[in-house]
Amino acid sequence: QVQLAESGGGLVQAGGSLRLSCAASGRTFSIYHIGWFRQAPGKDREAVGSITWSTGSTMYADSVKGRFTISRDNAKNTVTLQMDNLKPEDPAVYYCASRSSAYTPYNFWGQGTQVTVSS
Repeated sequence: QVQLAESGGGLVQAGGSLRLSCAASGRTFSIYHIGWFRQAPGKDREAVGSITWSTGSTMYADSVKGRFTISRDNAKNTVTLQMDNLKPEDPAVYYCASRSSAYTPYNFWGQGTQVTVSS
């Protein structure tokens, strides 16, 4: 089992920045990817990006590329989502999730943290 806990959500003005953290505990040695996802009211869950736990390699959705940055601190078992130039379409509940390989579903999820952007 892997336990994930997000923190850092809140209210920010459009154009501003917010930093989310995902703290992992439990069987962290089994983590291959940590992914960030978001879900706005009435919309499907959307993948934001991911990071390979061992190498730090990242991937991003086109909608956030160039604005969001994912990084990890293996010593602290923490993954960070730095969100810059936030736009009115970015508000959602943001979740981090983990999976044990590139070919399996994300099976451990955090509780989510709310991000609100004011225009």
